[in-house]
Amino acid sequence: MKPARNTYSELRRQDLLNRIILDGQATVFELSRDFAVSEVTIRGDLHALANQNLVIRTHGGAIATNRIPELSLWIRQQRQVQEKDRIGAFAAHMIHVGDAVFLDTSSTALAIARHLKNQREITIITNSLAVAQVLADNPGINTVMPGGTLQRDTLSLIGTEGLLILNRYNIQYGFFGAHGISDPEGLTDVSVAEAEVKQQVVSQCRQVIAILDGTKWGRVGAASFAPLQKVHSIITDQPGPENLVKTIQEYGVQIHIV
Repeated sequence: MKPARNTYSELRRQDLLNRIILDGQATVFELSRDFAVSEVTIRGDLHALANQNLVIRTHGGAIATNRIPELSLWIRQQRQVQEKDRIGAFAAHMIHVGDAVFLDTSSTALAIARHLKNQREITIITNSLAVAQVLADNPGINTVMPGGTLQRDTLSLIGTEGLLILNRYNIQYGFFGAHGISDPEGLTDVSVAEAEVKQQVVSQCRQVIAILDGTKWGRVGAASFAPLQKVHSIITDQPGPENLVKTIQEYGVQIHIV
């Protein structure tokens, strides 16, 4: 009896993954040649692996996720794309005419910005060059950028000296992505410098809103920037672990699943 066809696919994809992890990256041409299958088949395999966040698709191939810096905005934009778009759309509908809002350097904040293109008479404060670029075509949005030092991986300006400009604004909402949310660490980031900026901004926001895809539940980054008692609500795409969710809700945090 011949093995089922999908068994061959699963075995080949595991071998593909092992090859990419070992080499760090591979092209469709190389994989097609070495595994003796068509390039169409390889593209399908890479697409399936990328959907499981096991590799990152590139033009003409794939890169192993363990070889990519965690902070790279380009890489983070490739992950949980649909989930972040839903979170971004939900968050954007919370923003109204006259509001001053902070958007951080996360890829989910960038998704919010994309849903604000038709907004008018709002002020967006951000240290993200990518967010500012998305909003640049909309004359109805006043975009404010605190000064700082360029962080190339995240396309952001970091440093706390420029944050004095925030004293001019009544910030209604602060939308913050994070490496993870946990108890007792709260919202955490992998970058201490990014966390320092976020920590100062958190203290000036009337409402602190965590924008987290479902992979962030229970994860802990290098530095905390907001304890759970400072968080007003979480927008996410899937429920978290029951015990953690219960603890978070005991702090009065609202959880929106979109």
